[in-house]
Amino acid sequence: MRQDHPFYSHYKIVLHLLRWSLIALPVAGFTGSVVALFLAALDYVTSLRYAHGWLLYLLPAAGVLIWWLYRLAGKNAESGNNLILEEIHEPGGGVPLRMAPLVLLTTILTHLFGGSAGREGTAVQIGGSLSGWVGKQLRLSRGDMRIVLYTGIAAGFGAVFGTPLAGAVFALEVVYIGRMQYKALLPCLIAAVLADKVCQIWGIHHTAYALSFREHFPDSFSFLPFDLPLLLKVILAGACFGLVGAFFAEATHRVKELSQRLAPVPWLIPLGGGAAVILLTLFLGTDYLGLGVTNPDPGAVTIQSCFHPGGAAALSWFWKLLFTAITLGTGFKGGEVTPLFFIGAALGNTFGILTGAPVDLMAGLGFVAVFAGATNTPLACTLMAVELFGGGSVLYYGIACFTAYYFSGHNGIYGAQRMAAGKGHTDENGTATRTLKMLREERLKRRRDARRDNRR
Repeated sequence: MRQDHPFYSHYKIVLHLLRWSLIALPVAGFTGSVVALFLAALDYVTSLRYAHGWLLYLLPAAGVLIWWLYRLAGKNAESGNNLILEEIHEPGGGVPLRMAPLVLLTTILTHLFGGSAGREGTAVQIGGSLSGWVGKQLRLSRGDMRIVLYTGIAAGFGAVFGTPLAGAVFALEVVYIGRMQYKALLPCLIAAVLADKVCQIWGIHHTAYALSFREHFPDSFSFLPFDLPLLLKVILAGACFGLVGAFFAEATHRVKELSQRLAPVPWLIPLGGGAAVILLTLFLGTDYLGLGVTNPDPGAVTIQSCFHPGGAAALSWFWKLLFTAITLGTGFKGGEVTPLFFIGAALGNTFGILTGAPVDLMAGLGFVAVFAGATNTPLACTLMAVELFGGGSVLYYGIACFTAYYFSGHNGIYGAQRMAAGKGHTDENGTATRTLKMLREERLKRRRDARRDNRR
């Protein structure tokens, strides 16, 4: 078709859609299948740990094994999600295929022996690793390799939580603070939806959540609810959620920096981290181990219990934060997002009780808003709330997530996330000044590692 034809632009759009649908198919198929295997294995080892409590005492040894596995075969794969983000920013050595099996195995080890970690980081690394491999097999250009890595992030996130819309937007939103790559929008959406469907085909079911607070306010809510006293409480809660999200990111970074500075040899870091988790468990119980989604003990604090009055103690959110910061900061593998769900839901539970706001609403808002603050992804988190809880209270979801995003400052759990625009209280060329030097050093180290791996 000639370029001067009136439908030439539509013709190019159709070709673009078909091309990226074909590229996204293997990315989604592989990622959805491996994530399904990962989730099934995670459920199995979690049940195993509950049945055999003594496994917790092997956590330090598991940490040393994880350290050894990454030293043996990890190379630049140890950078995890940050490596994927850096490859999108500045394509170089690529995302190694070995990242997928390595992070899957080490995350399973972390959960089998009681480490407090999540699953999103593992799923995103699986998606990034497999999409990078698909891109290499198809010999895509540098620009297309960036887009295919976006699709891997979207596929991993969408499949692991069963939230494809949030997965697609998360991939676009997480790379830069204040800027989204709309060229990757359709490929990400296609990959996230297909990966979620593949995961479902394998028989994986995700945890269901429900908010019932609107039943108690039948006259105050329309499709977009507006109740001024409750709205003010949501804004205040959003600010708290953002501050706690920033606190979590800072605590994890601090534990990592402190342990690297104090440990005379590297393998002592996970050994000490595992021992610290065991000591905390002896004082606080097993509620804060693992994902925290379910627990066979009916009196335990879980994400689901946080949606009910009395389902969490006043400091449950802090204890989960401490357990997770120690686990991830000392080298154990897994994601941060599910622990952030726990932290946010427990904090929302406490906030709801203190202010008289509906506890299930505040738990749901904390569930997504602490995540929004820690990852700087308010749009994705708002969509996730709609996909998980329904759209009837979308106004409150958006207010909580956007408020948390602003109050979290320029901290974040992903060190390779770059600043494209400030959050209103800095100039548009601002950057994450808290760790600017550290980020530059990490980027240089990752590039050196990538070049060394390529030479090998």
